Amino acid sequence: MAQHKTASRERFETYLEKLGTVVDHAARREPMRAYLMGLLMPGERKSVEPMATKVDPRRVRSRHQSMHHFVADAPWGENEMIAAAREYVLPQMERHAPVGAWVVDDTGMPKKGTHSVGVTRQYCGAVGKQENCQVTVSVSMANEVMSIPTAYRLYLPETWAKDRRRCKEAGVPPEVKFKTKWKIAIEEIDRMLADELPRAPVVADAGYGVVTEFREEITARGLSYGVGITGDVTVWPPGMEPLPPVPWSGRGRKPTLLRRDSHHKPVSAKALAKQLPAKEWRTVRWREGTRGKMKSRFAAVRVRAAHRDQLRSTLREPEWLLIEWPKGEAEPTKYWLSTVPEDVTIGDIVRLVKIRWRIERDYEEMKDELGLDHYEGRGWRGFHHHGALCIAAYAFLIAERARLSPPAPLAFLYKDVRVSEGFRPRGSPGAP
Repeated sequence: MAQHKTASRERFETYLEKLGTVVDHAARREPMRAYLMGLLMPGERKSVEPMATKVDPRRVRSRHQSMHHFVADAPWGENEMIAAAREYVLPQMERHAPVGAWVVDDTGMPKKGTHSVGVTRQYCGAVGKQENCQVTVSVSMANEVMSIPTAYRLYLPETWAKDRRRCKEAGVPPEVKFKTKWKIAIEEIDRMLADELPRAPVVADAGYGVVTEFREEITARGLSYGVGITGDVTVWPPGMEPLPPVPWSGRGRKPTLLRRDSHHKPVSAKALAKQLPAKEWRTVRWREGTRGKMKSRFAAVRVRAAHRDQLRSTLREPEWLLIEWPKGEAEPTKYWLSTVPEDVTIGDIVRLVKIRWRIERDYEEMKDELGLDHYEGRGWRGFHHHGALCIAAYAFLIAERARLSPPAPLAFLYKDVRVSEGFRPRGSPGAP
């Protein structure tokens, strides 16, 4: 065990050297080191002052100042920091399984007051209701064993984006305008494509999946998807499609738009689910949970999405409609659309769309153990810097986990490989 801890610390030093190339200036490397150590050390609060107290108890004031300047003001790139962390962890992840999904998600961080960048009353997934909070959009790479965020950006509500005075006070770059969450996600996916990361199907919940443009943008980029939708999304059932354009009379412009009428029209996903015969339903097990195998009842049928297709001149391609209807429930509980190949099994589709639980676990780990939602600054730069450093710290833990076979639970790693009380920044009393 002691040998494992020594090797882990040596890898951590190597990792710090790698991340140091991102912050560029030599004077920034020591506060970066201290900040990452503060995130990894035990402690209930991971804002700057309590971390400085833990990292350097004899020089709290000077350490606090250098760490605060580094995270809130220093001009280094958060995207480059996340990319360096991703480059470090990816080979270790792929030792166990190839990247199986790019998972789009967002998380809310409850906040008091109104001055912190992006804070407004909006839906906060962390509490499951409307709350005063910040919301970030992320894209994570996931496989069967683990996952890591690879893109992370604050959602700036429209009320904020329109208030240029408040944006200026919070340091929001002038080029940042209001964008919906799905558009932010697409921009981050484009960044990942430009970085030539291993391609995988895009997975997202219904907040993204119900947006037809989001699904179309993914398809336009040559990626498949498995996204949640609501039961009222309309589809053409198996064997049905829109009517062809009105026959041309020989006069005027030739009709090109697809049609529907009162006798020939799409149905909601929920209505279609209730019409399916019993033979279409089967029990699928997709992973081991804390109480045994996770399983439920599913059906998968080939449909065409029907959103405003009467304004189109070409048919949409068939795709999978996956429906979950647990035994004992009065009606289906979840729905997904997926453009994965037609020859995949229903079990493959279920495992793909259910992989989102890993990202939810990532957020829990980063909030509970690394203080992702503990940042107390109000500015745009500091918010993104803190998030990038939390992801960098998490990436190191994920890489350490991946080195073990089978991978150890993260709870074990927090106790075993994270920075100990005596492992202090260079130059501080008691430092190695």
